[in-house]
Amino acid sequence: MRWTPRWTRSPPRWWPTAPTRCGKASGWCARSPARRSTTRCWPTPPTASPPSGPPTRAAKACRVSWASASRTGCCRPDPIHCLFLCFKEVPMQHAPLNFVPDAAKVPPVPGQNPNARWSREAIEALFALPFNDLLFQAQQVHRANFDANAVQLSTLLSIKTGGCPEDCSYCPQSARYDTGVEAEKLMPIDAVLDAAARARQNGASRFCMGAAWRNPKPHQLDAVADMVRGVKAMGLETCVTLGMLKQEQAQQLKDAGLDYYNHNLDTAPEFYGEIITTRTYQDRLDTLGHVRDAGINVCCGGIVGLGESRHERAGLVAELANMEPYPDSVPINNLVKVEGTPLAGNEALDPFEFVRTIAVARITMPKAMVRLSAGREAMDDALQALCFMAGANSIFYGEKLLTTDNPEADADRKLLARLGMRVEVQDHLHQADTGHSHSSHCHIDITPAD
Repeated sequence: MRWTPRWTRSPPRWWPTAPTRCGKASGWCARSPARRSTTRCWPTPPTASPPSGPPTRAAKACRVSWASASRTGCCRPDPIHCLFLCFKEVPMQHAPLNFVPDAAKVPPVPGQNPNARWSREAIEALFALPFNDLLFQAQQVHRANFDANAVQLSTLLSIKTGGCPEDCSYCPQSARYDTGVEAEKLMPIDAVLDAAARARQNGASRFCMGAAWRNPKPHQLDAVADMVRGVKAMGLETCVTLGMLKQEQAQQLKDAGLDYYNHNLDTAPEFYGEIITTRTYQDRLDTLGHVRDAGINVCCGGIVGLGESRHERAGLVAELANMEPYPDSVPINNLVKVEGTPLAGNEALDPFEFVRTIAVARITMPKAMVRLSAGREAMDDALQALCFMAGANSIFYGEKLLTTDNPEADADRKLLARLGMRVEVQDHLHQADTGHSHSSHCHIDITPAD
């Protein structure tokens, strides 16, 4: 049967054929608008007009098993019709899983990095996908890199609360706002280690410590380094967020055994000045550079719901995804509106837009841990389940996130049990060998408390 698509009636809908386990690409597929049940593929990228020449003559639809596809390396499943299209005469090319059609990858605008892996326009194209299509793509990427039914439990402790001199518009710990948060001294080491032991007993495999500083002083950093050593000795993954760092300070934390340093970008560069004025975007990038140079894993994400546009949300993801390399850990926060802060009256972000942000982060940073962070207390179970479907694979576990509320631990356990999800426990011996905290893990079953 000859295939004669009527391109003039409506443009073809292109998609790259879905990946096999061997990770090889067989081409680009489209359906004929005139014959919607007919699918053909070409080895060339999609265009807005029909490709030159007919489909590869050697191409044929064939029903094969996953084992056969993985063995031959020539077949990839058609995501709509569940067929495999085998190209015997077309050279196979490796293709990354985190792609969008080239038609969406428009050239960067002047001023953008021409070598960026992801243009902002490509990321906006992901945001604009139909919701189900976006989640389908994100879930494919997630399954290719992680156990899709595993989640890491992290605990975050405020080791020094309040009195911060910065003016971050969202933060109740700023000394500039009357939020009822009182400035406190740095916690004693023994108290921090007791909290870490409780977190470990409750199932957390990651322990994060946050201090409300612009930047730590030498004696303060010495105390934090001792905390890191103590927490690390318990077999927990360690992370701290202390504000801006110099190179020698990052090296001191690395020598103490620190696994991750968190320093968020918060939002897109062009919107940043609306939220913070006491430190620059470049200050944040410089700290991240010092952390990376010291050999510490980078934990860097942002906050959505600050009043930014979708274009600016795409800008935040573009900044993260185009880091070299992109962060190992990406916390996505939904604004928690705290009375007394300038953003207390902000309109709430559409929940589906938050899920879209999780999905786009997963697609553009396929091997990163994508963490559901602040704002989860206001999410219902269905919304959290959608976030897991979109590629989130870590939650912060415990009653508080620094100074804001978090879901109760038992509620989290019940939710994960209902979803059939397992708690991931990091293998730190393997991590020391590979440098990737997610490269080896075991699991424990979730059992809700009675």
